[in-house]
Amino acid sequence: MFHALTAANEMSFTVCCVAIASDIENHGDEIIEPEALLADRFGDMVGRSDEMQKLFRILRRIAGSNSTVLIQGENGTGKELIARALHKNSPRVELPFVVQNVAAIPGELIESELFGHRKGAFSGAHRDREGLFEMANHGTFFLDEIGEMTMPLQVKLLRVLQEGTFLPVGDTSFRKVDVRVLCATNRDLRDEVKRGAFREDLFFRINVITVTAPPLRHRREDIPLLADYFIARAALRHDLPRKTLAPAALERLMSHAWPGNVRELENELEKLVILSGEDKVIEDTYIQLSSKSRNSFADMATANLTLPDAVEALERHMILEVLKRTNWNKSQAARDLGVSRRNLIRKVADFGLEEDR
Repeated sequence: MFHALTAANEMSFTVCCVAIASDIENHGDEIIEPEALLADRFGDMVGRSDEMQKLFRILRRIAGSNSTVLIQGENGTGKELIARALHKNSPRVELPFVVQNVAAIPGELIESELFGHRKGAFSGAHRDREGLFEMANHGTFFLDEIGEMTMPLQVKLLRVLQEGTFLPVGDTSFRKVDVRVLCATNRDLRDEVKRGAFREDLFFRINVITVTAPPLRHRREDIPLLADYFIARAALRHDLPRKTLAPAALERLMSHAWPGNVRELENELEKLVILSGEDKVIEDTYIQLSSKSRNSFADMATANLTLPDAVEALERHMILEVLKRTNWNKSQAARDLGVSRRNLIRKVADFGLEEDR
């Protein structure tokens, strides 16, 4: 249910983040840290783009503070890595770092999960239980998918942020904690506030500093560095020789749209490492990605499609991309697309999109 490790002015910054957990390369039996990564990293993130260098400067400024940070961005862009970097470079680094995805817990259980409960508070509560906020006391608590939080729970979170106190389920005495809260979402919370789905006072409270992780397609200059790292790590994991990308293969990777962002890139490179076997150069013949985004407007205009067919193709493409971005959460996808969930389910069935899942 959770993953715990030991360990008013608004500022908006565009940042780049990448899924790097440790810096290692495979040179036979030798494991070394690439020199290139030493100059292009902060915490567990690497990048040479201007946006990445800007990110490093901003994180150094805010890491030592206790301010709440709202981290925005598409799935797979590395929002949790930003949170981890902030914690690792803060005075709280030796204290707990707790991670919880709000969307991963059923609505009826999340309050108990976050704030704990007293024995007998509800059916099945056979003993007192400490909540995640208490586990994170004096450390950092990263709440992912904050936009999925229900209104009643938002009220309780607001109290923790404002007063540092909360009430466990079934208890009558408030508990006090000192926790730095970092939040993440792939939604536009301003729009959620306008729709009445997110409390305005909570939005302003968590929006002290806002960091936005851009999609990989907007920072392609980092792809070669990421590719080198992911290939080295995958080769080491699967006991294969050190590999490099052929120029044509790298060109294919650079031209792909990457709807799954860095996570998709990492998975694709691991697949290429395995398929290329003992080869030390990965040729583009192993790559099955499209060299450009499918169903572009230019493609439709030159494909002799009728207008209804073009509209249907675009509709199918948009629905599939949003479903991928939301990890096939149809309720969220329907909200992002501005349609009803029932209508979305019907379209998914009509287009046979479950086969693409």
